[in-house]
Amino acid sequence: MDWYITKELIGPFLFGVGLFTSVAVTVGALFELIRRVTESGLPYGAALEIFLLQIPYFVVLAFPMSMLLATLMAYSRMSSDSELIALRSCGVSIYRLILPAVILSLVVTGCTFALQELVVPAASYRATLTLDRALKREKPQFQERNIIYTEFSKPEKGGEEILARWFYAEQFDGQRMKGLTIIDRSTPGLNQIVSSESATWNPSENTWDFFNGTAYIVAPDGSYRNIVRFEHQQLQLPRTPLDLAARVRDFKEMNIAQALERLEIIKNSGDEPQIRKLKVRIQEKYAFPFVCMVFGLVGAALGTKPRRSGRGTSFGISVVVIFTYYVFGFMTSSMGVKAVLSPMMSAWLPIVFGLGIGGLLLTRAASR
Repeated sequence: MDWYITKELIGPFLFGVGLFTSVAVTVGALFELIRRVTESGLPYGAALEIFLLQIPYFVVLAFPMSMLLATLMAYSRMSSDSELIALRSCGVSIYRLILPAVILSLVVTGCTFALQELVVPAASYRATLTLDRALKREKPQFQERNIIYTEFSKPEKGGEEILARWFYAEQFDGQRMKGLTIIDRSTPGLNQIVSSESATWNPSENTWDFFNGTAYIVAPDGSYRNIVRFEHQQLQLPRTPLDLAARVRDFKEMNIAQALERLEIIKNSGDEPQIRKLKVRIQEKYAFPFVCMVFGLVGAALGTKPRRSGRGTSFGISVVVIFTYYVFGFMTSSMGVKAVLSPMMSAWLPIVFGLGIGGLLLTRAASR
């Protein structure tokens, strides 16, 4: 019985992957590539490479929707042919009947997570680089001008955060920063302003080497305590400005580990909206594969409902469920970014809500 139901699920699942991927890649990538080929002179070879590199991203998006379509089509077909009635008359419960769907959902969840972490970020990043090179607008792997880093700290006695450091570099060539101004208020009772012609990061000593500049020591009353000219001076400042100057990948071009590294870089910057948004997106990366579980459970519960329906009805129900779920997910994501919900709650609330709805539908189906 398990193998029979599994075979009934695999066919519609593969059909759904092909269908949803085709639609998504056509709308999300193909039309834009055609426009770039005709208007921007994008070479056909580069366009084909970019198209192939973008497919894994859309396959991952298609997996949950395909799981919903597969369970709806398989169990609806078995219900309309009275196979479920026959199995239940033999003493097989609804919970036992949907066990193959649950196991397949778990497998698809694992595949979704693996593709999302190991394949999609690298492929998406390579597609971006290929597009930039093909259009002869290749960008440097670093920010060339106006590197700004702001660091805040909390007083020991509590209270609101205060400015600890402000770092500004006018230019950066990948190795040396030029035209620097640093305000350092990290030491209580001692404020320092450093103006320097250039600076480089010293990895062996984890310090910054500043060249040809002036250090202004400011007393607590605002007067200059000391002014020091220097040709070379080392300062114990964080490496973070150098990390910020590195080219930032788009979120879909980062896996969870890379996103967490980015969060560590910006968490002391004081840019709360950006920090909160990144925390929400990281939680969404953890949560997204479990949409396969939600859709598998909901689809199986709806499919076991007695009805005379074909593939068109199953597809229509899938569209309604997908639209409803993702609208709700978009709302909770926006609430997380706006700090109405915590990052974890905004990402996992649709999963918990969906599993609850699926469990309720399944309980009602079992009681019939």
